[in-house]
Parts: sequence; C-alpha cells; structure tokens
Amino acid sequence: MNSLSNLARLRDFVQSFAAMLERKPGEQEILTEGGALLAGLISQDDWLPAAYAQADSQRYQQYLLYADALERFSVVSFVWGPGQSTPIHDHTVWGLIGVLRGAEIGQPYGQVDGQWRPQGPSHELLAGQVEAVSPRIGDVHRVFNARQDQTSISIHVYGANIGAVQRSVYLEDGTRKPFVSGYSNQTLPNFWDRSAELNAQLRAAAP
Repeated sequence: MNSLSNLARLRDFVQSFAAMLERKPGEQEILTEGGALLAGLISQDDWLPAAYAQADSQRYQQYLLYADALERFSVVSFVWGPGQSTPIHDHTVWGLIGVLRGAEIGQPYGQVDGQWRPQGPSHELLAGQVEAVSPRIGDVHRVFNARQDQTSISIHVYGANIGAVQRSVYLEDGTRKPFVSGYSNQTLPNFWDRSAELNAQLRAAAP
C-alpha cells in the first residue's frame, strides 16, 4: 500500500495542473509548464497504486487516474507488457507523455501520396523523460515498449477526457478508422473517487 505522502504526489500534481489551467494559458505554455510538472511527478516512482500498474498479456492497458470534472484534462497510466505497441493513431488534443518505468519508442508518422509513412527517425523516451504531442506540433505516431523483457509504464496527461474523445487509427495504405479508446478500468469509478478510504487517506496527507 502506498504511504499517505506518496499518494499525495498525484494529488499535488493534479491540483497544480488545474491551477495552471485556471490562468487559461496558451498551448505552448501548457506543454512547457505542464511538462515540468509531469517531470516532477515521474521523478519518483513510489506513488502509482499497483492496481493501475498491471500489464495484460494481450494488449497494453490504459488506466484512468484522474478526469477533471470540466474535462479540461485527464491523467492516465499506460502499462506496456513486453513487446507491446499501439497502432498508428492520433490524439486530436494536446498531450504530455512521461515515462515512469522502463522506456518507450515513439515513431512519428506523416502522409506521403495518401499513405502513412514513418516521418523522421524513431526516438526512445527513458524513465524520467517527457515529450509532447498535439495537432499543432505533430499528432500522429506509433508507440512501442522499448523493453522486450519487462513492463514499461508511462503517465499521460491530455487536454480532454481522452477516453471519451473520438480519434483515429490509421493503416499504412491511408485507411482511417475512427475509435474511442475508453479505459481499461472503465467499469470502475474514477481513481479519485474509487473509495471513501482512499479519499480519506488523501485528505489526511494534505498539509
């Protein structure tokens, strides 16, 4: 069980991120300041509850940690089993990706003569590092677990309730398939409200 102070790391991150958005910053400020906040959160790997760090043998998992009541942002843990990857996909909103454990490989994609092709070299994101996506700076990519023999976990922050956003998966031949991702824990309450006991612990951890 995470200690009260460790659970408070996520609470403090959410509060700081919400306070930043209250100022109605532009996207670049969100990505810069929000990226720094996310880097602070993932700099210590002692706060993510085990229930939201479970890999699945069939596919990567996308666990909702927090969804803002006004849907200004959401926080999600992505858990990658060995060798797992996404299809080519977009997000339609700004996003921040920070690796908590292991490493990821991201491959940007672009359209060439109507077909989707790798655009530039792939890049490896290591534990503690953060990158950004958005329709403005580049929004279509494919992501792989860089570790073939272990689980990797990344924490994502998006400018919407990402599990409810209609997005697209792309095939290399140019075919586009709309999808709504949902969450791996979609049958459970939001992490923030999942139990009176946890809420009591978070309140007790408040300064």
